[in-house]
Amino acid sequence: MTQFINTKETLVTDAIDGLIRASGGALARLDGYPHIRVVLRTDWDRSRVALVSGGGSGHEPAHAGFVGQGMLTAAVCGDVFASPSVEAVLAGILAVTGPAGCLLIVKNYTGDRLNFGLAAERARAFGLNVEMVVVDDDVALPHLPQPRGIAGTLFVHKIAGAIAEEGGTLDAVAAAAREVIGGAVSIGMSLGTCTVPGSPKSERFAAGEVELGLGIHGESGAERMPFSSARAAIETMVARLSTAGPAGPKVALINNLGATTPLEMSVLAAELLASDLGADIRCVIGPAPLMTSLDMHGFSVSLLPLSAETEAHLRAPVAPHAWAPLVDVVPVSVVAMPDGLTPLRPKPSADAVTGAFLARCCDVLISVEDQLNALDAQSGDGDTGSTLAGAARALKAAIPDLPLADLTQLYRAIGNELSQTMGGSSGVLLAIYFSAVGDAAASGHGMTRAFEAGLARVMEVGGATPGDRTMIDALAPALAALGDGVAAAAKAARAGADATATMGKAGAGRASYISAERLIGHNDPGAEAVARLFEHLAENPAETREQAG
Repeated sequence: MTQFINTKETLVTDAIDGLIRASGGALARLDGYPHIRVVLRTDWDRSRVALVSGGGSGHEPAHAGFVGQGMLTAAVCGDVFASPSVEAVLAGILAVTGPAGCLLIVKNYTGDRLNFGLAAERARAFGLNVEMVVVDDDVALPHLPQPRGIAGTLFVHKIAGAIAEEGGTLDAVAAAAREVIGGAVSIGMSLGTCTVPGSPKSERFAAGEVELGLGIHGESGAERMPFSSARAAIETMVARLSTAGPAGPKVALINNLGATTPLEMSVLAAELLASDLGADIRCVIGPAPLMTSLDMHGFSVSLLPLSAETEAHLRAPVAPHAWAPLVDVVPVSVVAMPDGLTPLRPKPSADAVTGAFLARCCDVLISVEDQLNALDAQSGDGDTGSTLAGAARALKAAIPDLPLADLTQLYRAIGNELSQTMGGSSGVLLAIYFSAVGDAAASGHGMTRAFEAGLARVMEVGGATPGDRTMIDALAPALAALGDGVAAAAKAARAGADATATMGKAGAGRASYISAERLIGHNDPGAEAVARLFEHLAENPAETREQAG
């Protein structure tokens, strides 16, 4: 996999330099490249307890991104997913430790425990007062004798950092850190593993699988299972967290493992707060990328018992901008629609034939969602099928509330429904189309003439004409041939849609920005949708004639 790096050998030092240069002078590094990579505060005066953490790189912003006032004093960075050396850890300790002492915060991995532990022993031989705590918050594998340290480590960074910033003693800082470790529980889930620079991506996941408890270095988790939804994923995690964690009010840290989109993270946050644990979660940190695993498409949830003292320390201000502040969980606030935007709906009326016909048209658009998305991916953002299918589902659900017995009002009602439920330019254009069809029908025009009036309005407002590689290339010839029957219209629509595959330039829409090489050979998805709809009508001539009558 191609990545935005120079070489895997210089990846960590290049990244550290970028972090420091963008820190506004708040951070510096020890002069130990390439083997010793220590990021430290520039405002440190050794009068307070120093906090040193670190480990393998690849978990950014942890750990170097949390160096600063109120959190870490220094971070020791190893190679990607590899513990830093004893010498590097010792260099970090010696650089920041004064009479108040130093606390090492270590995740529970063998390499980190050994290297940080030996460095602590050597620092004590220099006469320094050094304590070490080991975080083991992962509850995915409850019978593991040495549970892993994952995102719950960040609770320790923040709370110990707040106490150290207040001037707390090493004993007080270490005791608070151990108390947090005793109460923190975490679990992760991912749709795939990560890509280690210089190595091929592991393909051990099958399509549609999710793994519970995947480690932050890509280690196998507790269980692999079929993925169904964000809600089901959260329910599985909540079941494990509820068993492992204490009862009572909690704070949740919702962590993006690297490649999960903000949109997905917000869905996961909503599901967590609506889950069986939601009532106990009073505050949240995130969702945000806090302890990542390179480009892992996953997330983790960490919980900590919430007391007044814990909350105060979590709310204490910090300098590192990568830290997500603690916020209260609140109910969804709903504000009434402004005057004039509440839709005026005509009185519903029943017509079984019209209702069934409209439902079948919606089913056609729903059934071709994936095919249209694949076409749109060649020339747009790959969502034409989803946009049309989403509108079709909404329209199908609204059928009982439509004036089915009055076609004039029905066309207008369809336009109004689409204007509310269908996004993008296609939603606006189709809403305009059906509204114009309704206006023409109200003026006494027949069905074909009304449809042609709608097309004329769309071309006038949207600016596209036949030949511009849009849905009009299928709709215009279909309507022109409709007088000869639905089969003729379907044939004309198909010819028009297929002709768009030979058009190397689009005159409207996102495809107008795309090169001819990407357009040639692929039908326009909007035109294809029109053709598919007319072809369905031609395959069911009886129901179409009945509806047209």
